[in-house]
Amino acid sequence: MENAELLAHLKNRRAETLSSLVAEELEQMIIRGELQAGDRINESALAQMFNISRGPIREACRSLEKSNLVRLVTNRGVFVREMSVDQAADIYEVRAHLFGLAGRLAASRVSTRDITKLRAMVTAMEEAKDIDVYYPLNVAFHARLVELSGNTRLADLYRALSKELHLFRRRGLVKGSSIRLSNQEHMRIVEALRDHNCELCERIMAGHILAGKDRLLARVKEEKVTVSEPRSRTLRRTSAN
Repeated sequence: MENAELLAHLKNRRAETLSSLVAEELEQMIIRGELQAGDRINESALAQMFNISRGPIREACRSLEKSNLVRLVTNRGVFVREMSVDQAADIYEVRAHLFGLAGRLAASRVSTRDITKLRAMVTAMEEAKDIDVYYPLNVAFHARLVELSGNTRLADLYRALSKELHLFRRRGLVKGSSIRLSNQEHMRIVEALRDHNCELCERIMAGHILAGKDRLLARVKEEKVTVSEPRSRTLRRTSAN
């Protein structure tokens, strides 16, 4: 490779790396609730905040669009994706089966050290004072459980589906009682893993995701969400949020 080609290649790689970092930060902003469904992504403000040009931000948005986290509206800009209630419920059901399979696989290979670390994560969630602290810990805990399956393809599929549901998952955990219930389920998962009970792990972990779906639907009903038409119901933020 000649010098000019090498420099061009390195420049492209630096741009790719920068856009990847921006995409990761934008995803974290969605997880933390700093960006919510329907919010417009302001490229100029982000460029100023990150002290970079707008190019990597555009590339990051294209990447997030492929992950179904944002949508590009012609002549209007990029917006955090809004998902219908039915779409979210469908994804929860698929996630439940993937998470259950991850539990079955993890139970056969988890170590004592893994269990100790998982318990520490559950304890950290118990000590979380609100959803903004709890939710990122919850995301990390779920990701770690799937990683312990040892199946990278399964982990990739689960991660992709989970990204689409960040806003809905937060909504289902808004109440303190929901957080407590969710974390009690986490502890039961850890106990089943400790006992290397594959069938129980699969059942509890699939049930945990389905319980999350039920909490979400209960929250939606409680908020008296406005619906437009069948199969395209979109959550609208209310004064309670």
